[in-house]
Amino acid sequence: MLVLGIESSCDETAAAVVRDGREMLSSVISSQIETHQRFGGVVPELASREHLDKITGVVEEAFTRAGVGKREIDGLAVTNGPGLVGSLLVGVSYAKAMAYALGKPVVGVNHIEGHVYSVAFENPPVEYPAFALIVSGGHTNLFYVPAPGQYKVLARTRDDAAGEAFDKVAKLLGLGYPGGPIIERLAREGDERAVPFSLPRMGDGRPDFSFSGLKTAVSKYVRESGLQPVAPGAEASQHVKDLAASFQRIVIQSLVGTTERLAGEHQPRTLIVAGGVACNEALREAAVAAGQRLGIPIYFPSPHLSTDNAAMIAAAGTVKLQNGERAGLDLNADVSLRLQNVEVEDEILRQSRVRYKL
Repeated sequence: MLVLGIESSCDETAAAVVRDGREMLSSVISSQIETHQRFGGVVPELASREHLDKITGVVEEAFTRAGVGKREIDGLAVTNGPGLVGSLLVGVSYAKAMAYALGKPVVGVNHIEGHVYSVAFENPPVEYPAFALIVSGGHTNLFYVPAPGQYKVLARTRDDAAGEAFDKVAKLLGLGYPGGPIIERLAREGDERAVPFSLPRMGDGRPDFSFSGLKTAVSKYVRESGLQPVAPGAEASQHVKDLAASFQRIVIQSLVGTTERLAGEHQPRTLIVAGGVACNEALREAAVAAGQRLGIPIYFPSPHLSTDNAAMIAAAGTVKLQNGERAGLDLNADVSLRLQNVEVEDEILRQSRVRYKL
């Protein structure tokens, strides 16, 4: 089955052609980082306008690189949420129009589910039940996945996503955008124990994530210590590097610690760690160490597939199309689209040990 995937949920315009959900024939991504860099974050109106400018060329390039014609595909998959409404509408409208013109089926894909399937191309088939830790600029969620297409949220962020916290702290320190890669680079040269930040915990005992308080703690430390933001073009001081390393350590400890504790309770066969923040080498090392302690394999996507891309959308869409799912021309963008369709008790989930393959 040949599927065209289209992704436009935020600030990347992407298209990909994928065969049978596991073979990537092409993947084209047009990034908007330069457009939004001077604002320190994504400007929704500018993002949607750039999607309009780029989407036709990106889709055409995906077909060219794949070496297939439009009429050779068996269906289309497009991100229809969550995300920025203007950005989502560009992709959804384009996909519906192409599906109608070609007489091909189309399905909507949850962007977060796409990240779950981003590991399909470079790893062995996932054994279920699985855990999926999705960590990006807009999302931080831990899912229990008893079978393909079934999701139960075990933990989610109460406020800022992990990637968002990286960006905000980087902006506070004058480091630029996107903040994640910059903080990671500086943290390699810093002392992660220099600033004793507390690990965020929920007052109600839920195993959710929270990074807003940590961000506030960084802001308070900067103010009280007299630390000056890095001037444009200047080298970061050792003090800034230590702060970056200390902040990063707490974020990773929160993510991996919660995941490992819940994995010990639910006993998944595979742990997926995906999303833009999954590019962070320190996070990968901590997750691998946790997997070794748990005795389960850890699957990561490559850096190209960790950030927003359309190959993962095509992979997730392939499963839906193979299962006979179809969306009508009333398919619409849903900025708050949720990914949870398993509403059963944890004990029942623990008893689900049937093996499936992606």
